[in-house]
Amino acid sequence: MSLIAAINRCVFLDRDGVLNRSVVRDGLPFPPANLGEFQLYPDVAEGCLQLKNAGFLLIVVTNQPDVGRGTQSRESVQAIHAKLRADLPILDGIEVCFHAGASHGEPCDCRKPKPGMLLRAAATHGIDLKRSFLIGDRWRDIDCAHAAGCRAVFIDHGYREQLREKPEFTVTSFREAVAIILQNHLSRSATRD
Repeated sequence: MSLIAAINRCVFLDRDGVLNRSVVRDGLPFPPANLGEFQLYPDVAEGCLQLKNAGFLLIVVTNQPDVGRGTQSRESVQAIHAKLRADLPILDGIEVCFHAGASHGEPCDCRKPKPGMLLRAAATHGIDLKRSFLIGDRWRDIDCAHAAGCRAVFIDHGYREQLREKPEFTVTSFREAVAIILQNHLSRSATRD
């Protein structure tokens, strides 16, 4: 297998709570159970276009452990991803971890906070992880970004859970996350010229 040179910048995108609304119960976020509950945030399409125009690859990285736990079907997740691709055709890929997790007897190297999905995408797409970002809304996303060597942008929705590591940037919306990334990207490019 030949390795692709790591030259591309990427913005890795968590799915639920970043691209689409999570279903929040008792202060904790859950994925939409079906296509009927799937709803993109209104600023996502424009924000993704801005990132793409700035030269970033866009790859979704999402844990979907309910499939491994038997409480959601793989077909339901695939239907949501088909809708996501239709709504955001500029996406370069979707990486999914269906494993239930170590606490449910199904450990893996891809379930965030482990960096397996990012490492796999980096090898496939020639991504320079040090020049890349991950936008997430939970502690697992932030820890995953750091484990892979990316910068973390945390969208704070006020969930009832604590972060374990400090993100490089904290915002309250996808629009703000995009603005921070573009500002950081432009300032780094200017210092190299």
